[in-house]
Amino acid sequence: MSIADPTQLDPDFHAYDLIGDVHGCADALLALLDGMGYRRVHGVWRHPKRIALFTGDLIDRGPAVRETVLRVREMVEAGAARVVLGNHEYNLAGWFFPAPADSGRDWLRARTDRNAAGLEATIQGFDGHPADFEATLAWIGELPLWLASPALRVIHACWDAELMAAFCAEHDERTLTPSLARAACYRGSLVRRFLDRILNGSELPLPEERVMHGRDGLRRRSFRTAFWTRDARTLGEVAFQPDPLPDDVHERAIEDHEREHLLSYSPHAPPVFFGHYWLSGAPRLQAPNVCCLDYSTVLGGRLVAYRFDGETRLDPDRFAWIDVSREERAG
Repeated sequence: MSIADPTQLDPDFHAYDLIGDVHGCADALLALLDGMGYRRVHGVWRHPKRIALFTGDLIDRGPAVRETVLRVREMVEAGAARVVLGNHEYNLAGWFFPAPADSGRDWLRARTDRNAAGLEATIQGFDGHPADFEATLAWIGELPLWLASPALRVIHACWDAELMAAFCAEHDERTLTPSLARAACYRGSLVRRFLDRILNGSELPLPEERVMHGRDGLRRRSFRTAFWTRDARTLGEVAFQPDPLPDDVHERAIEDHEREHLLSYSPHAPPVFFGHYWLSGAPRLQAPNVCCLDYSTVLGGRLVAYRFDGETRLDPDRFAWIDVSREERAG
């Protein structure tokens, strides 16, 4: 690993276990690690031959956020794991980051009731442990924005090569530094667009200003789209989210102006792993070199891993997972 660039993985090492969004489900995480041959040695979960790579979103929603963060931090500090920044870690950091006076906002993360509710489980999880909470906030600022080697890539939500190249050409930061957070406070800035893309993915507006009601109870005027193909014919074929589109929208052909905003991921690029999208059912590949690992752990789904050994075409038989019980989901 390059000290100067925390996003870089050892180019000569390939034995990685990619793990999807944990969201405070510590029992499921420890069960998954145990099932993959990790053991707690001198207080740290580790594997004798492999390293765990997490797609971010360790926090929020689940019953054991603090324990999740502590266990994963121990692994990272011991060299047994790496973690990329997730949108939930970014949201937590932004809640406490004061915005510049000329940015038109008070905080990087707006202090609305909706945003407060999203952080409730994390704030409560650290209640009575202020030192651990402050250490976690500092640690979030050290998480790489992505991870990469010639063999694979890891990012929380979306690998947009063009936008990443533009960001790297103008900025040297590869973690959420204070200067990067300040730049993200300005609407329309490259940093803000870049962080939104890698942490939240790409979207298209619903046609005719339609509104969808998600299973999380929120109203949305846009929907998440796949970043690995522009060849879809209909809006439903490019949608990538847990909530289905209305039937008429699902079947509507993609118009030229919409296709211009769709992304693609080269079939010749290294395999890319990510979380974020709240999938369900049996783990599956999105393409031979594209793999989402978020299977709605905290909603009673599965905590999913992929056991990578350097293959250029991913193998669906390499998934491992734990079914999360209703008891753990509820705490």
